[in-house]
Amino acid sequence: MDLLSAILTLFLIMDPIGNIPLFLAVLRRVPAARRRTVLMREIGIAYLVLLVFLFAGRYMMQFLHLEAETVGIAGGIVLFLIAVRMIFPTRQGVMGETGTISGEPFIVPLAVPLFAGPSTMAALLLLERATPGTPWSLLLAVTVAWAASGAILLSSTFFYRILHDRGLIAMERLMGMILVMIAVQMALDGIRAFLADAPAALP
Repeated sequence: MDLLSAILTLFLIMDPIGNIPLFLAVLRRVPAARRRTVLMREIGIAYLVLLVFLFAGRYMMQFLHLEAETVGIAGGIVLFLIAVRMIFPTRQGVMGETGTISGEPFIVPLAVPLFAGPSTMAALLLLERATPGTPWSLLLAVTVAWAASGAILLSSTFFYRILHDRGLIAMERLMGMILVMIAVQMALDGIRAFLADAPAALP
């Protein structure tokens, strides 16, 4: 997967447009003077979480004895399910029930799982396994996707005022359609690689 594809995939999985209403709902309980500070802190924490998974992903996969083909197929399936929920959302949203918290949020639920969620972490593991020896390229992809998502979330009030509920829903469903195609391609790449490495298994 090239750099642009990795950036786009991570950006779509982070789903900043779809997360705008959730972020606004959580931050509504925070004093207006503190909201931007809290949001910047949570975005920064999410970046640190993503970096940990980026650089430790290879060792986690080695420990679990996972092959690239397995992760590719599984990653495609997971991303497909996420994309379907973006196109046909439930009442709990793409990431499911986030629960309720009181007071100022810290790490949960803004940094994790809304920004750096399980799907983003799984994608990082997959990308790191699919492109070994290029950590700096993936670091750039993560940083660009994170920065773009963070900029949108920092401007969440502006985007909500411009797009309103219907506009946000339309944008999220469009991103879901794109993510469906990416997910199918990931699964097909994993299947193709498996068949190429195991010719004896073919009839």
